[in-house]
Amino acid sequence: MAVLFSTRILAITKARLLIVLSLSLTWWLSRLAPGYGPVVPAEVSSRIQEARRRMPELWPERRPGGDGPAALNASKLALLMEPRPLPHLVPLMVHMVSVVPPDWRFLFVGSQWSVHSVGRAPAIKQQRATGKVTLMTLPRPWSIGRREDVFRLLTDVRFYDEVLAGVEWVLKYEHDSILCANSPTSLDDWLGWSWAGAPRSENDRFPGIGGLTLRRVSAVKRVLAFQNRLNDSEAEDEWFCKRLSAMPGASMAPAWPNAFAVHKVPVGKPMGYHVQGGGGQGRADMWENAEARRGILEYCPELSIIMDMKLERERCPDDDLQGGRTADAAKVAGAGGEGVGLTLARPPPPPPPPPPLAPSSPQARMHAAEA
Repeated sequence: MAVLFSTRILAITKARLLIVLSLSLTWWLSRLAPGYGPVVPAEVSSRIQEARRRMPELWPERRPGGDGPAALNASKLALLMEPRPLPHLVPLMVHMVSVVPPDWRFLFVGSQWSVHSVGRAPAIKQQRATGKVTLMTLPRPWSIGRREDVFRLLTDVRFYDEVLAGVEWVLKYEHDSILCANSPTSLDDWLGWSWAGAPRSENDRFPGIGGLTLRRVSAVKRVLAFQNRLNDSEAEDEWFCKRLSAMPGASMAPAWPNAFAVHKVPVGKPMGYHVQGGGGQGRADMWENAEARRGILEYCPELSIIMDMKLERERCPDDDLQGGRTADAAKVAGAGGEGVGLTLARPPPPPPPPPPLAPSSPQARMHAAEA
């Protein structure tokens, strides 16, 4: 039995021969692998790089501090805060991205609903992928639900230290403000000022309207270092302008005649416009005058994004092109006596109904006679 068992072990079979050959081949390949180790990764890497060069560049490379068009400057930020999911927010942001110099970053602060509404747009998704646009909701206790909440936020130094850390210039714009692509000056041309905005009237010493403003954060933080705004008091833009205009070292952009933006005081070629109420709250000589309105819209056609406008074919037949309806002067009697008033021109009365047609068939004539 022992001899038989040893004979079976030493017997050469096909399976045992294949095992020996595979082990020998494995040992031989393992001896050759160290020599080809550096060659294989290098060849694979070169082919991957070649494939990348042949692929179209879908997204520009983000290079902070670089010289290319995709370089982003951490100290420059365009800020929009809006809790309502307005339908024109995406077109407004896309336009502002195209007009503002390419190294500026954009931050949209909104509610859960407005962030979702803006973030689902493909144009915004592309800008977010490159790091150009950031969307966020504020943590508690901050809020932007009311105008007073926004005033408190912008006068809280923690907002600049925590949310806007590293930012030196802030372009604050709202849903009813926009920059004009035809402006002869660039946004970077105004970086030397501590505050640039729109004046309220020709007599203003400083641009106190904050709907479209360029602000220097270091100057703003200097004000907040020694003063606090009282809640439910004046608006934050007026509060800042009064203190910046008197603070040594701060420089306010001119309010007239070369203002940064236009609110109610028309200037030649501003950087942009802040149009409250879709233009309904503006001055009559700006928006109700047909020639002035045409000149503004030819210079800044982008205003159609934010203004309450209608097509020319939708104009009323009696529109006087001055923001009103055609009217005739007429004398009317008042409670205290006679006076001169204006009455709107009424359309002519409708014509009387035509007489009934004569019956055409014998049956109809018979029924008409019986009636």
